[in-house]
Amino acid sequence: MKKTALITGITGQDGSYLAELLLGKGYSVHGVVRRTSNLLRSRIEHLRNDENVYGKSLFLHYGDLSDVTTLRRIFSEVQPAEIYHLAGQSHVGLSFEIPESTCEEIGMATLSLLEIARDQPGPVKFYHASSSEIFGNATESPQTEETPLRPASPYGCAKAFATQLARVYRESYGLFVSNGILYNHESPRRGENFVTRKIARAVARIARGLDHELLLGNLESRRDWGRAQDYVAAMWLILQQGKAGDYIVATGETHSVRDFVEAAFAVVKLPSEKYVKHNPAFDRPADPARLVGSPEKIRSELGWRPGGSFADLVREMVDAELAAIDQSSASAQ
Repeated sequence: MKKTALITGITGQDGSYLAELLLGKGYSVHGVVRRTSNLLRSRIEHLRNDENVYGKSLFLHYGDLSDVTTLRRIFSEVQPAEIYHLAGQSHVGLSFEIPESTCEEIGMATLSLLEIARDQPGPVKFYHASSSEIFGNATESPQTEETPLRPASPYGCAKAFATQLARVYRESYGLFVSNGILYNHESPRRGENFVTRKIARAVARIARGLDHELLLGNLESRRDWGRAQDYVAAMWLILQQGKAGDYIVATGETHSVRDFVEAAFAVVKLPSEKYVKHNPAFDRPADPARLVGSPEKIRSELGWRPGGSFADLVREMVDAELAAIDQSSASAQ
């Protein structure tokens, strides 16, 4: 009998890779999508267009995180064994501009889903997508699962609230609820408003003579960057355990925005200093000093390891942008 999984945020970067992973493992995969995301399903379009998959092992349900009645109806219909809660406003910088909706989407929506999970007739396993931003101005480096939470953005505050809620529901109600505390993870499917995708896209366009400069904020900002494909594999592993818990998913290495820029320009064999310019408008009001995670627990307990390096990630993203430009040029001719 097929295992049934429900994914919120299935049209996002992580959701699309997770859907592919679960389908490959023989799951029946159900995704919650907003009606407004009709035009934003490019990441799962190949699955929707596969007649052997869509309607047979992949199903989409209209629903909004703020619409609890509809969410309850979806749960009742699907009766998932595993829930992967990935949805919500995911841009840290944007959370300073829309703090209230960020907190509603991340904090209160997670509470609603935990309440629905608590009311299910059968046992369910619940994965909550937490974030390194809960540590913010961290008191120690690298961070572990025991590091105190000190968020430095509305996004981080909302994730910290949701992360603590997950722990409360695990400890108070005995629910199988695990937090995956994921550090920055990127891929060619990353949204264009994220700095890594912005860099990869600009470098490809410069290499093809379509752009002539790349405007960025703080080049010295450092992050622990991994590959999204590796991190969704960690999500699945976390829910296969006999006991729920919290796990940091990270590489344990940090790289600066400058490192990413230089690696991206190296792919196309161009000097980065010729094209990169600083724009203070892109600097964040508050930028966490040194977020780097210790993956020791997930490595030792679950055997998880990243499948690719930082250089592999950058090359993969730039190559994807170059291929998209070349394909677009070819189809226009």
